[in-house]
Amino acid sequence: MFEGTYTALITPFTKNGIDIPALEKLIEKQIENQVAGIIPAGTTGESPTLGVEEHCELIRLVVQFAKGRIPVIAGSGANYTKEAILLTQAAEKAGASASLQVAPYYNKPSQEGIYQHFKAIAKETSLPLILYSIPGRCGVEIGIETCQRLSEEENSILGIKEAGACAERINQLSSALPQTCAILSGDDNLAIPFMSLGAKGLISVASNLIPKVMNDIVSKCLKNDYQKAREIHMQHYPLLKTLMSLETNPIPIKTALSFTKECQAIFRLPLSPLSAEKQETLKSILCKYELIK
Repeated sequence: MFEGTYTALITPFTKNGIDIPALEKLIEKQIENQVAGIIPAGTTGESPTLGVEEHCELIRLVVQFAKGRIPVIAGSGANYTKEAILLTQAAEKAGASASLQVAPYYNKPSQEGIYQHFKAIAKETSLPLILYSIPGRCGVEIGIETCQRLSEEENSILGIKEAGACAERINQLSSALPQTCAILSGDDNLAIPFMSLGAKGLISVASNLIPKVMNDIVSKCLKNDYQKAREIHMQHYPLLKTLMSLETNPIPIKTALSFTKECQAIFRLPLSPLSAEKQETLKSILCKYELIK
């Protein structure tokens, strides 16, 4: 079962492509801080701006650098089912441990279409699959009945990343899904309430920057020490809020990592850099937490 803190990795870029040395260093940082796993090519990894070949190469590089020391859950979903299958098969060939499958976006399919999409992918790979419901970006959510139907019919579907910011969904998913299907919070700020209702972990943006802190919060929750988890969370809440509300993810987190000299603040259009004013806001909060001087 998937459990613990999984880092949704940023994709460091140069002007010409993936910043391979920076990527390797980011992975080493995650391993040193003992996160449960890493997820390349998700939302935080700017997957919509990766070409198919580049997407596959990113996953291959992450698996190569991880060297089997930590699970690699490849973000290999797409709004076109055949593309999602191609990406997932490439991830399996590269040696990924599992696949994160985002709900088909932009098309706004029916629940039957979503069901058929994931079922088709499951039939074409032996990788464990984690569904990813994020209606704010996709325009649709993966319905509770659809999740239940898929988990009952496909043994490879072993988790769901819930990023709909609704605690009631966690209640419903906990009731509908077997214990073998892990619920993971897709929002750093909701990890504690979601885990108190049955989620088994967190897919984190902030852990790119502060993996030990996020790991500590989740570990305390897994031990039912919610008081201590809340103390750690509240100590870092201003930072977590800034990283997720200053601008669209992953612009703040990647900019923060550029300030800590871990990557360049290079984004691909239509994403654009933080304004000078927002950069100063971010620098101020990073200084407060002694992440930069």
